[in-house]
Amino acid sequence: MTRTDTSVPAPAAASRGRTALLAATAGTAIANNYAVQPALTDIAAEFDVPLQVIGLVPTAALLGCMTGFVLLLPLADRLPPNRLMARQLTALAAALGLAAAAPGAAVLLVAYLFVGATAAVAAQAGTIAGRLAPPGHRTAAVATVAAGMSAGILLSRLVGGALADALGWRRMLLVCAALVLLCALAATRLLPGERPPARGRYLATLGALPLLLRQHPPLRRAVAAGGLWYLAFNLVWVALALALGRPPHSLDATEIGLYSLAGLLGFLALPLTGRLADRHSPRTVITASLLIAASGAALLATGLDRPWATLTGLALFDAGAFAAQAANQSRIMSLDPDRGSSLISVYLVLYFTVGAAGTTSAAPLLEAAGWTGTALTALAALSAAAGVVLSGNNRP
Repeated sequence: MTRTDTSVPAPAAASRGRTALLAATAGTAIANNYAVQPALTDIAAEFDVPLQVIGLVPTAALLGCMTGFVLLLPLADRLPPNRLMARQLTALAAALGLAAAAPGAAVLLVAYLFVGATAAVAAQAGTIAGRLAPPGHRTAAVATVAAGMSAGILLSRLVGGALADALGWRRMLLVCAALVLLCALAATRLLPGERPPARGRYLATLGALPLLLRQHPPLRRAVAAGGLWYLAFNLVWVALALALGRPPHSLDATEIGLYSLAGLLGFLALPLTGRLADRHSPRTVITASLLIAASGAALLATGLDRPWATLTGLALFDAGAFAAQAANQSRIMSLDPDRGSSLISVYLVLYFTVGAAGTTSAAPLLEAAGWTGTALTALAALSAAAGVVLSGNNRP
């Protein structure tokens, strides 16, 4: 009697393994933008500089990340995945080493410009996962990598703070560098070495990035919708930290940080979101996700006096925003799969630019309108994003 083989087919198993590696790599890379933040006070004291100066480290990481989106992300359309990921991860480890050895604030800030730029490899991991996924599984692959990124962002401050307390901030950065090098080694051995079908020269590719907005109207709508929900996301989380830290709540930094664990639902829901988007239309999934996020914002608008309601609202809010983002990126990549990384490059730069308005306006809005008014403003931004998704001649 012939035994029936119930194992997973080799190509499918290999694809899942690559996607898992890319998700772990994305989370490990992007975490380096945030892991140092709990130690900023200690760093300022060691360098004997004002906290406002060391407070520019997160800004340097963000500026570097946006630069990486422009200059490095399009390389994913041109270079073999194994070489590209390994080289950029090695550069990230070197930047972390420079930060760990920094003799003063100036060198640390320069180092974090490079940390942020090379940490943009996390976005490359998502586009590579989408391109390597079997037909009908692109969104699931992108969502899995997005889940890895979300986990890295959410857990980075917790793990970074614990390591800094145990080892000191310099050794913490060296541990992060070692983990990045392990990811580089795995990428070299496990990712494919085939070169994507690049179009034209690299500088011409960069020059063509702004033209993509004109060529693809759905990209413009994706930027508008994504920017609106990222604005709402930043608005809620920055204002939440400020509101919880002052009377009548007066929570300390550790207690405020625990609220971020509510976002765990967001990345736990992402793989399911990806499978749904592959079976149904991304437009439908994005709209449903925004409705979930809006329900969370509406619950948050009822006030912060009931922790269970706040945590539930944050969980729904994050789950909806994360799910919409994964489906939106998959939809953008489908516009032109051969230039998926270039399209995502344009999207992410503008997405972060629009979203930064939420960070900037959170404190003034909280002072002017209170927490309820701030949450309602986020709800309005989510509603506007849903309107953009449903407007025009959007694809299904």
